[in-house]
This record gives sequence, structure tokens and C-alpha cells, in this order.
Amino acid sequence: WTQFESFPKFLDEVVEITQTGDTHTHWKVKVGGAEREFDAEITEQHPDERVAWNSTGGDTEHAGVVTFHKLSDTTTRVTVQLDWEPQGALEKIGDLVGAGGHAVKKDLKNFKEFIEAQGAETGAWRGDVPR
Repeated sequence: WTQFESFPKFLDEVVEITQTGDTHTHWKVKVGGAEREFDAEITEQHPDERVAWNSTGGDTEHAGVVTFHKLSDTTTRVTVQLDWEPQGALEKIGDLVGAGGHAVKKDLKNFKEFIEAQGAETGAWRGDVPR
């Protein structure tokens, strides 16, 4: 979950993520047909354990944390907590009917398929960012 540029391969709403520094990224997303951009700061990162972030600029307030709990050599539980502020009527209605939760479940399924197809680490940067 530290290779942000690969997120569009499994997160349907993400158009592009550019890593602009060790702890900074620029996101382009499409939610409910509306395109949005924001910057985010990685506030904590421990590869294979936890990644947390907050938006720092742009037109979307967004924060989240993903944790990985090893259950066995072949099984990991992934938990996601997202906080975001819906913009506009369509996003607010979608939030009321639980569209965000359904999207997260679908994205986690996509992530599982993506990561299992990878088969091995890519060797890309997976640095530790202390809290």
C-alpha cells in the first residue's frame, strides 16, 4: 500500500497519484462524475503494517488509515478507515445511502486481486515514516 502510483489499478475512483516527495502525494480522483484534485501528506507509514494520511490542499477534505494484520503466512486482514467530506448534492446523497462503503469494499476486493497477481514485492521504495 506504499506504491501510490499503482492505486489507479485497483481503486476505481482514483485517476492518478503522483508522489511528490517521501511523505507527499498529489491525487486526481473522480467521484460521482466530478473530478477533484488534492494533495496529501503521509503522516505515518510502516510497510506491511500501517499507512495513514491527511489531505493538505485542494478541493477535497480526506484522511485515512490502512492497517495490515498478519493472520498466517498466506492470510492478512486489511482494515480501512476513511474520513472525507462529501461535496455537492450527488456526493452527499451517495454518502447517505452508503455508496462510499460499497466502493471501499469493491476497491479492497480489487486490491486483493491486484496484490495476489503481483506475487512478490516490486522492490520500490517502502520507507518508514514515524508518527
